Amino acid sequence: MEFDTDAYLRRIGAERPAAPTTRALHDLHLAHLRAVPFENLSIHLGEDIELTEDSLVAKVVGARRGGFCYELNGAFAALLTALGFEVTLLQARVYDAEGRPGIPYDHMALRVRTSDGDDRLADVGFGAHSHYPLAFDERGDQPDPGGTFRITETPEGDLDVSMDGKAQYVLDRRPRALGDFTSGAWWHRTSPRSHFTRSLVCSMLTGTGRITLSGRTLTTTKDGERHTTELATDADVLDAYATHFGIALKQVPQVRAQPA
Repeated sequence: MEFDTDAYLRRIGAERPAAPTTRALHDLHLAHLRAVPFENLSIHLGEDIELTEDSLVAKVVGARRGGFCYELNGAFAALLTALGFEVTLLQARVYDAEGRPGIPYDHMALRVRTSDGDDRLADVGFGAHSHYPLAFDERGDQPDPGGTFRITETPEGDLDVSMDGKAQYVLDRRPRALGDFTSGAWWHRTSPRSHFTRSLVCSMLTGTGRITLSGRTLTTTKDGERHTTELATDADVLDAYATHFGIALKQVPQVRAQPA
């Protein structure tokens, strides 16, 4: 695939790195989180979600939208590959509130090899998560502005990724292709059991915290303090999408009715 790498870098406000180093990956990861929102609006707007690099990059760069894990990490993988990083797609199963893993291909994350010889776990598609890539082979605590992370091996040889002592997802180390995630993406955008079909979310990291629009509720976290505003009109909602996330919509997304 060929695409305008400079346009992608402008989209996330990042400079072209001189080499695919660990430091460059660190900077690109944070820039992506601060520029491209985690959002599931396509599901509720009736838009197709096509897992091809062309489609994903067109959505993030051309349409200036965000997406959920498959879209964000899929597009980021294309950018990193174009910049000379060695990228491997990995599938993960996300733990629910009771500690049970979800469906296979529940989540996509990236194993990235840098020119320094480092392996990093990059993930710009999990919502609130690490600001910087994690050291893939480190088994101790990894402090990050997003929390304290830890990667531990399971008896089956997979990897548990935890944040502040709570398991987030279990990661399969085997390399995958983008098309392998089609069934997981389909399930998440169609199943009444998927949290993506039952709610609206648009969330992005900021320099001082995070901003999230869920339905008509706008939540801003700044230096640890949360402020919530209920938006009264459709015009207010559309303005919030445009002002805070750079997303221009013609209609307010509405959660679709779920089957009984």
